[in-house]
Amino acid sequence: MTQPAAAGLRQLVPFAALSATYFAHIGFFNPYLPLWLKAQGLPIVVISLLASVQSFTRVFAPYAWGALSDHTGERVKLLRISAVLALAASAGLWVDGGAWWIALVLLLLFTNTSSMMSLTEAAMANLVAGDWGRYGKVRLWGSAGFMVTVFAAGAWFEQHGMASFPAWTAMTLAGVLLCTLWLPSAREPRHAHEAREPVGPVLRRPVVRWFFAALFFHVMAHFAIYGFYSLYLDSLGYSKATIGALWAVSVVVEIAWFYAQGRLIGRFSMEGWLAICGAAAVLRMAMTAGLGDWLFALFLAQLLHAWTFAAHHTACIAMVTKHFPGRLRARGQAVFTVVGYGFGGVLGVLAGGAIASRWGFEAMFGIATVLAALGTACAMRVNRLEAVSPSPAGGRGPG
Repeated sequence: MTQPAAAGLRQLVPFAALSATYFAHIGFFNPYLPLWLKAQGLPIVVISLLASVQSFTRVFAPYAWGALSDHTGERVKLLRISAVLALAASAGLWVDGGAWWIALVLLLLFTNTSSMMSLTEAAMANLVAGDWGRYGKVRLWGSAGFMVTVFAAGAWFEQHGMASFPAWTAMTLAGVLLCTLWLPSAREPRHAHEAREPVGPVLRRPVVRWFFAALFFHVMAHFAIYGFYSLYLDSLGYSKATIGALWAVSVVVEIAWFYAQGRLIGRFSMEGWLAICGAAAVLRMAMTAGLGDWLFALFLAQLLHAWTFAAHHTACIAMVTKHFPGRLRARGQAVFTVVGYGFGGVLGVLAGGAIASRWGFEAMFGIATVLAALGTACAMRVNRLEAVSPSPAGGRGPG
């Protein structure tokens, strides 16, 4: 299969804008949702269940939206529809209906937002055509959007409380909708005349199975950060502004990595980066678990986000592109989201909430350290398999 030429800057600017606004929404919503739920008077176990709704939708929504996109060829139109539905669903946050109502609203909201990036990432991976430096330049705008809102929202909520959380949700989702309207309205070919290429044989390859195992444990460990980091810092007495600043630190180094990764990512194989990022995750979780009272240690731990998320994310997208080429790419990207942020996320948040409720946040981050170590071991297995029997560019090797 001939590799397409990398897209020009003009083609990628709308994707950069969508990435910026989408992650601006995530940057305020994910860190401060637990604090808003706490302000509603809900206990930690209920908060963990509600926070897990996002991961639950990632078990089915990305693959469903991806299959619909493959069938219709209307990826951009589907992105716009999902943005409209998410904005409409967010209106339910204004209603004081208790935990069950919030769960329903979050289910509708996340069903429409949880697949946006899998659709967008599949399109971007095709456009950059293996130029991961260019991919990083686009993706860093998402990190910048995240940083702006995590810092601004932290300062705002510190001064005004959590009552305006629904307003922030509506404002940021409106920005996402506007950027989906900027995307070119091209319809992708359906390829109805082509035989549907099965994904099963790829998933049965050992290197692919170990890759997804590494992804599962790595992301599951990180849901200690995604789901409970703000609550953990709040329990230690840190202000909301400080919490926002620590989140912002992680995104600053994320931006720096995405900007520089064109010069850095080629120093190791993508399989090698998977293992390096896993080792960094072990260190990050251990420092967060044992040194939470020391602000400087938390700062250093957040600096590791450049590897535990940014480099890891690029390595994963590159490996999905490698092993799921052509007509397999959308389904491969969906499996990536389902395995990592779906199953890994649901189990990470539910188990994290149960552990934190019974034994405390330090114990929860200790368990996350063990999960990160398991992910690193799986990543090292991927590296060994690829060294012994490397896959060809099309991802068809025996693994």
